[in-house]
Amino acid sequence: MHTDSHTPLSATTRHLHWVLALAMIGLTAVGLYMAEFEAWALYPIHKSIGLLVLPLALARAAWRLKEGWPPAASPATALQQTLAKAVHGLLLLCTLAMPISGMTFSGASGHGFGIFGLTLMHHNADPQRPGEVLPVHEGLSQLAQSVHSALGYLLIALLLLHVVGAIKHHLLDRDATLLRMLGRRRG
Repeated sequence: MHTDSHTPLSATTRHLHWVLALAMIGLTAVGLYMAEFEAWALYPIHKSIGLLVLPLALARAAWRLKEGWPPAASPATALQQTLAKAVHGLLLLCTLAMPISGMTFSGASGHGFGIFGLTLMHHNADPQRPGEVLPVHEGLSQLAQSVHSALGYLLIALLLLHVVGAIKHHLLDRDATLLRMLGRRRG
């Protein structure tokens, strides 16, 4: 059994992690549902929450830059350390890129976006066809849609790796990695 690190994670680190994790999991699940079942009524809610997540993701990224990566709770090989940092870094980048690509897609496609009724970018109404929109930039819209979709699937894969890693640390390594993120100490 490895010796656990006694370095606690700050309440800010833990809260930013869990709030952002739950928001991104929820948004990704709703996004998959919307795309599969064309649930148009969910789009304004998805966009609103996505826009609210962006400042939270920026705060988490700034906090991570300020605090650095927490030390491992137990010894790890160089490969394990590299993989862990890569997954954590990509997760952080996805939390930033998902709302940005979503806003870009929605804005460039002419659909606009806002936060729970507060319009930040108006629809680009088609004067020839009432109820339809004109893309502001078709190429950018298609690129942003592809990026948003690909990032969604990448995020799912990264989340699965992250959860498997946490379970491995808890059950196989028997270290304090998961407990620290829950704000607890072993024993």
